[in-house]
Parts: sequence; structure tokens; C-alpha cells
Amino acid sequence: MYAIVETSGKQYRVEPGATIVVDRVDAEEGASITLDRVLLVAGDEIKVGAPTVEGAKVEAKVVDHHLGDKVLTFKYRRRHRTRRKVGFRHSHTTLEIVGIEA
Repeated sequence: MYAIVETSGKQYRVEPGATIVVDRVDAEEGASITLDRVLLVAGDEIKVGAPTVEGAKVEAKVVDHHLGDKVLTFKYRRRHRTRRKVGFRHSHTTLEIVGIEA
């Protein structure tokens, strides 16, 4: 059984026992959260939502919070002696999928 959930404007295919990395979720490490924007549930039969599946939810546990890889941005304007180098690290949360209720 698997499901497709939406969080932070992105879609993820999840199964019980799988881990996914999403944008930072406002929850403590070890806490349990519910993802209720379920777009599709597939098991014995496939349920497709319009836009979400009624009554379906995915239970997940927060494993940890971490920062992603550094992304460097370099801006340069020729003939003006202007240079700007900026680094950015995105905040991520690792979730472990506990179960899917359809």
C-alpha cells in the first residue's frame, strides 16, 4: 500500500516504513504528525482524490531537523566593480512514515 501526499506545495510517494525529507515542519523531534493532504491511495483498489481523498491521512514521526547543502549565488555587474557572493542552506525535516489510513 502506498499514498501520494502533498506538503509545502510538493508531492511525495510514501509507504509505511519509508523515510522522506521535506521542508521544515514545525514539530519537535520524536513527535508524531498527521499529513492530511492525501491525493491518492493505492492498495487493493486505487482511490484518487478530487483534489484530496476524503478521510485519508498519513501518520508520520519526526526523525530530525537538518540543513541542506549550501547553494551559492554569485551576482556580478560588469564595468561597475560590483560583485556579491551569497550562500544559502535550506532547512529540512526527515519524516518516517508510520501508517496510512484510507
